[in-house]
Amino acid sequence: MVFLSKDKVLLLSFWVGTVGILLTLIPKNKIRNAMVAFFYKQLVTWLFGLLVVEKGLIKYPVRLFKKANKTSFSFEYFFYPVLCAVFNLHYPENKNKLIKFLYYLLNIGFITLVEFFAERYTNLIKYIKWKWYWSFITLWLTNYSSRLFYRWFFKDEFKFVLHSKLKNTGVME
Repeated sequence: MVFLSKDKVLLLSFWVGTVGILLTLIPKNKIRNAMVAFFYKQLVTWLFGLLVVEKGLIKYPVRLFKKANKTSFSFEYFFYPVLCAVFNLHYPENKNKLIKFLYYLLNIGFITLVEFFAERYTNLIKYIKWKWYWSFITLWLTNYSSRLFYRWFFKDEFKFVLHSKLKNTGVME
């Protein structure tokens, strides 16, 4: 019989929860959009993750694929990208700047809080020369860059939506 450590059970729980997020918060008609944000975030977190781990700022004592590299496959390649895809799909595009700021703050704050508690109470992540606020800043910047990329990639859709809204309000007549 195989017994899993509490850290591996927690990691498995993160996987199940993240799959649940995928299934409930990404509509079928937006899978293509989600994939763009997901893959962009994977690329960025892969680069940052490798840099941070190789510089000895963070380590991941309990992780999948221990022999492949020292980063956390779960965090860098799955959890953060899924949350970024949801972030982009549900972004309050037509709201004011305060709502958009709060959207960033709550999303990034939640992820940072989860990481903070994972660092403090598990062996999933350990800060060596790192602080929670560096995670907050890098997550904010990577989500912001993913938002810029997402808007650029789907610029024709954004133009169409904006044009339709202006036309419906009588501005474009």
